[in-house]
Amino acid sequence: MNDADTYVLAETVINSATDKGLTIATAESCTGGWIAKSLTDIPGSSSAFLGGIVAYHNDIKEKLLGVEAETLEVYGAVSSETALEMAKNCAQKFGVDIGVSVTGVAGPAGGSESKPVGLVYFGLSDRNGTRTSKHLFEGTCRESIRRQAVAVALDLINKAVISI
Repeated sequence: MNDADTYVLAETVINSATDKGLTIATAESCTGGWIAKSLTDIPGSSSAFLGGIVAYHNDIKEKLLGVEAETLEVYGAVSSETALEMAKNCAQKFGVDIGVSVTGVAGPAGGSESKPVGLVYFGLSDRNGTRTSKHLFEGTCRESIRRQAVAVALDLINKAVISI
């Protein structure tokens, strides 16, 4: 997905959420705030997007997002369990209708056999509950993996807006 496609998807998310009176917040690790940036690139985004937390370090995941230390210890920062807690706690802390989270290995280094470069977990918390999804993006280009993760996150938010 290129920048123009990302803009169109972010614009769709903001316009649809605004039309429905829904609010959104983000909890980002490997994307470093790129989802929030994409949403705030849209004029009038403050009507739907309330804010986000870039929780790159585990201490921030714990202290600001309320991810349990045990979750990080047992499952690691890059896990379905961490993504779930990030999304759920983000939605609660911001008091929004939709909380989305992303945590993964953007590369080019830092991967392992069990958690390779390109592995990204997403969390989504809305009125329908909290759920996660896992994606393994190909390649080792950091920007490419992050760009793909942003596109997936925006798509997840868009689907949540449609389903509410």
